[in-house]
Amino acid sequence: MKCPICYFPDTKVVDSRVAPDGLSIRRRRECLKCGFRFSTYEEIELLDLTIVKRDGRRESYSREKLMGGLKKSCEKRPITEDRFKRLVHSIERDLQRLKKTEITSKQIGQAVMKNLKKIDPIAYIRYASVYESFKDAHEFRKELNKLIKEKNN
Repeated sequence: MKCPICYFPDTKVVDSRVAPDGLSIRRRRECLKCGFRFSTYEEIELLDLTIVKRDGRRESYSREKLMGGLKKSCEKRPITEDRFKRLVHSIERDLQRLKKTEITSKQIGQAVMKNLKKIDPIAYIRYASVYESFKDAHEFRKELNKLIKEKNN
């Protein structure tokens, strides 16, 4: 790993620990040239996962894209950064359980909605309104009524 200060290509790991979220490893590194110390985080990554879009196009899985959509849904909601990371991890774990190298964007949407529904109903409705492409207020109300009914049961 390159040093962020002098860009020297070699650093040594001084210390490794499980990060507070329990889902990544925090490594303290030191540059072998200038001695600068910095931290890096190592996380699980879904490899070789191709997403088949609704129009048939294929693209590589992007955690950043997933997180971007989730952040919009969770904006101004009481979801901590740790809780958000666990949400992303849960969604990715569900995708890994499919044991496929190619999945549809619909499968991703379903995994997101399943996990989002568990942690914040408002964020869930926001995501569902975009994912399901609600055409009017009637469709929005129908989804809200389903959510209320599930909560009351």
